[in-house]
Amino acid sequence: MVLVAALSAAHAFGAERSEKFDPKRNAAKDIRDAIVEARQSGKRVLLDVGGEWCIWCRRLDSLFASHPDIEEVLRRNFVVVKVNYSKENKNTRVLSHYPKVAGYPHIFILDDRGKLLRSEDTGELESGKGHDPRKVLSFLRAWSPPPADR
Repeated sequence: MVLVAALSAAHAFGAERSEKFDPKRNAAKDIRDAIVEARQSGKRVLLDVGGEWCIWCRRLDSLFASHPDIEEVLRRNFVVVKVNYSKENKNTRVLSHYPKVAGYPHIFILDDRGKLLRSEDTGELESGKGHDPRKVLSFLRAWSPPPADR
């Protein structure tokens, strides 16, 4: 699965992130840990905001898992953090640090210091009843760290 590599890397740094949107997770700590890992690895942080209730969130997860080229770009360039947004936990405090989200899933790209680089409405990456693999791959490549930074 797409986040297996991310979870393995996270475990090496003492943080165990979730493959699913989990309302019980401490999103602020997960983001702090991801920033530390990104700084040490030369990667960026990709915050995937959504919930298990969200069909489009599950569709994006399926796309990540079913396209090896997308999985490779994610694994090489990003520390992925799932930030839950649900009736059980809206992560209001954490999400207040970022632009308002109009719909889910939503992606925030942070640099290795935690600075927001991009806020992406994933509706722009859709095609039909799913996300367009070419659009998603192009987006991920565009927001990957420059080779000189790695």
